[in-house]
Order: sequence, then C-alpha cells, then structure tokens
Amino acid sequence: MALIHSFESSGNFLFKNRSFIPVILFVLAVPVVYLTNYAFANYILQTGITIFAILLSLAGLIVRAITIGTTPAGTSGRNTKEGQVAEELNTGGIYSVIRHPLYLGNYLMWIGIVIFTFNIYFIIIVSLAYWLYYERIMFAEERFLEKKFGKPYLDWSMTAPAFIPSFKNYRKSNLVFSIKSVFRREYSGVLATVFGFAFIDNLRIFLEYQQFDPSRISNIVLACTGLAAFILRTLKHHTTVLHEKGRS
Repeated sequence: MALIHSFESSGNFLFKNRSFIPVILFVLAVPVVYLTNYAFANYILQTGITIFAILLSLAGLIVRAITIGTTPAGTSGRNTKEGQVAEELNTGGIYSVIRHPLYLGNYLMWIGIVIFTFNIYFIIIVSLAYWLYYERIMFAEERFLEKKFGKPYLDWSMTAPAFIPSFKNYRKSNLVFSIKSVFRREYSGVLATVFGFAFIDNLRIFLEYQQFDPSRISNIVLACTGLAAFILRTLKHHTTVLHEKGRS
C-alpha cells in the first residue's frame, strides 16, 4: 500500500475510534498522579496552575461552541460509524481562520485536564501523542475533502492554517450562531471535561489521604453539570425544543 493510502486508511480508523481517547487519558492519569511529587509547589503556585488549566479547558469549550454553533447539517461532528461526512464546504467564520477548529478545541479541553496533574512529563507526552494521533485524522479528513470539493477546497486550504489560527483572512460565517446547536451537541463534552477535573482532584486526595470528600467543589460542580447534561439530553431525545432545521 502506498504511504499516502496508508496514512489515509489509518487516519480513518483513528477517526472512528477517537472516542476512546478520554478513557486512555483517565487510565494513564492514575499512575501519573500517584508518582507526581506535589511538594514542588506551594499552595499559591498550585492554585495558579489550576486556574490556568481551567481557563485552557474553558477556551477549548468556547472554540468548540463557536464551531458547533455555526455548523450546518451534514458534517462529520460526532459521527464514528460512517466515517467522513460533508455535504458542503464550510469556509466562513471560524473555518476561515483554521481548518480544524474542533480538534484545536479538543486539545485545549484535554490539555487543561492534563496540566491539572501538575506533571510536566505527562503534559509533553500527551501533547506529542495528540499531535501524532490527530495528524493522521486531519490527513484523512483533508484527503476526503479534496476528493469531494477539488479546487475550492485547495484554495481554502491555502488561506486557512490547519491547527494554529490566523485571523488575517477572517470572513463572517453565512450561518447565524445557534445556542440551541451548542446545547444539543456539546453537553456531553462539557460533562466529560468537568468529570476529568473532578477525577484528577479526587484521585489526588484519595492517594494522599485515603478518603473521598463529596463536599469538594469539584464534586459539587460535577453534580450540577451532570444534572444539566441530563436535562439537555432529555430535551434532545424526547422533545423538539432543541431541534433546528438545517443544523447538525
């Protein structure tokens, strides 16, 4: 098999199985937190790192929200069964400054949780692994778009960077931002992010003091987020409140 076809095939395989990434991160976090020496930083420094980590994850959620809120129907989204899907080429709004905003959002969301472990080696390893993993996915996705849309795709790819945003060619999106789309599609991502922080926080306390404290702020935030996610999921699957024509 030619290398280009091998990259495309492996990228499609990784795309369909990308939902397992959070599980792998949670499993790896256990020995990382256990082996990390938290005596390196005082309370103030740890608080500063925690705030920075939360802000990074929040930035990732915002990037994803902007993307989802201006995305038309017929795109890959969370699809993991049929592979790549694109009924039209979306080149306006956030897609005019970056070709893969959802993957940037994912990285910021998860690297925030990884930073919360306070382990620099874990941060570097996850960052490199994320790049290698998603580089194949982006390659496969772009091959699909090039085959389907041809020159319009190539012209767009020459002006919009793959992963690091550039605002010099920004163009307004043709679609109005839809908060309904965000509520309908992103509640699980928000819940997973909050769960990630709560998991690390509780794991650290348990390993240090051999106890679980349900009154910790991370658990309170997780409970509130879980309730909100349950309500949104119910509205999504059992009502038409969050449904919109022409949106994924």
